[in-house]
Amino acid sequence: MPIYEYRCLDCGKKFEVLHLSADKAQSPQCKYCHGGNVRKLISRVRVVRSEESRLESLMDPSAMAGLEEKDPRSLAKWMKRMGKEMGEEVSDEEIEQVIEEAAAEEPEQ
Repeated sequence: MPIYEYRCLDCGKKFEVLHLSADKAQSPQCKYCHGGNVRKLISRVRVVRSEESRLESLMDPSAMAGLEEKDPRSLAKWMKRMGKEMGEEVSDEEIEQVIEEAAAEEPEQ
């Protein structure tokens, strides 16, 4: 039983229609203005990835693109991206702490 998204070309609103049978083609009507001038939309999808798949993507050298190990801000940006990839969001406070610690460890020139 697929659910399709449509946009009404008369009122501009987006709505969903549950089709109880894939065999029967229905001409949906807008739920808001009841017009028949609608266009089927391509729905967004979400892909659930395994932990193994996420770890493999982290091992890809392109995941390190733009990382400047001596730049704390670059490191913070990388930490956020990797945390998001692993499903463990890194808070701004944690990132600020890492930046401060990295700045404190830099040798004075």
